Amino acid sequence: MKISLLTTGTRGDTQPYIALGVELKKLGHSVKLAGFENYRQLVEHHHLEFHPIKGDLEKVMKEMADASIESDGPLKFFTSFKKMKPIIKDKQLGMQRDLFEACEGADAIIYHPGAAIGHFAGAHFGVPTVLATPFPMAATKEYPALIFYRTRWGRVTNFLSHKVFEFGFWRTVKGSIADFWKDRFGTLPPNFKNPYNEFGKGEHASIVSLSPHVFPVSHTHTKCYGYWFLEEDMKEWEPPRELVAFIKEGPPPIYIGFGSILEENPEQTIELVSEALKNSGQRGIVNLPVDLRNIHKYENMYFVRNVPHTWLFPKLAGVVHHGGAGTSAVTFRSGIPSVVIPHGNDQFAWGKRSEELGVGAPPIPRKELTVNRLTEGINHMLSSAKIERAHQLEDKIKKEHGARDAARFIEDFIKKNTLHKKD
Repeated sequence: MKISLLTTGTRGDTQPYIALGVELKKLGHSVKLAGFENYRQLVEHHHLEFHPIKGDLEKVMKEMADASIESDGPLKFFTSFKKMKPIIKDKQLGMQRDLFEACEGADAIIYHPGAAIGHFAGAHFGVPTVLATPFPMAATKEYPALIFYRTRWGRVTNFLSHKVFEFGFWRTVKGSIADFWKDRFGTLPPNFKNPYNEFGKGEHASIVSLSPHVFPVSHTHTKCYGYWFLEEDMKEWEPPRELVAFIKEGPPPIYIGFGSILEENPEQTIELVSEALKNSGQRGIVNLPVDLRNIHKYENMYFVRNVPHTWLFPKLAGVVHHGGAGTSAVTFRSGIPSVVIPHGNDQFAWGKRSEELGVGAPPIPRKELTVNRLTEGINHMLSSAKIERAHQLEDKIKKEHGARDAARFIEDFIKKNTLHKKD
């Protein structure tokens, strides 16, 4: 079968879908992955067909990050989505065209929530669709939607918060889908409404890249088998000798990096990090922009650009990171504790959940980060209790085969619905 995978976003959003595509290909299927041009080499390295989405990823993500910063409550959430709508709509007409064209000729379509046009393309071409999310999205009474996770509510309000999130997310992407469809077909798609609550109905299913040991997923129609980890080929990657030497010359260091968010004052942040490392008696591997001519003055720090987390994290004592879903997943599987420094959106949820699971210190919002708070966070993170709980979670996650089992479910789902249509 020919399967189209539609993704949007950063590497953390794209990499799990590559892992899923690899497993689908192992089952004998032809897989085409649509993503930003930045990730062509990564996709093709894993022998998947690549379909480029037009757009300046760095610029789009910077604008969206600026608009959505700290959208951790209902009012801020709607404010951020209101700001994001013109940003996304301005950029996405061409992107929607690219995503739609990636679906042409497919026997099934698997789509990221940010590529919801896949749902309507499936109906247009008469093929099954699967909503594949990198975070828990199915409405539940057990916990609130991740965007509202800092607020502790009752069961009914928890459920409603998921519906509010669905509404806001759909409002963000529907305009550009409508514009593309009217431009291409002269009208709106049939049954043009929120697709995120359609899974489980007919030819629509939902799966999530997530360990049930991190967040339980009890929704009947959402399948959760574990994280979709991409097993990176280290044969063609050689770690810098200086990095290997730095790791070996003392106790395991900690990693510090803030993801795709661009620091307004990186030099000031580096000074803050350096002081916190000194105060806590730790060494750090730091992923922040810095003038490499001046790194000699930071004796307790080694600066990196792009180092595979799957190689690096198991060699560390802990991680200080922004709370992205992908970085959180690798941290959990590596069996090391963390301190999350969230900027906005679901990053607060991953930080809070790490604390609840006993594998992380209390998260520190980026705007509240100081030398003293980071020092306290590092010391808290490295307590024996956190380290032990991190190892326990690692053992559970390593027993899962998320991408493999998700691919098998997708194959069965597509075959069932294809045969049903023929009958």
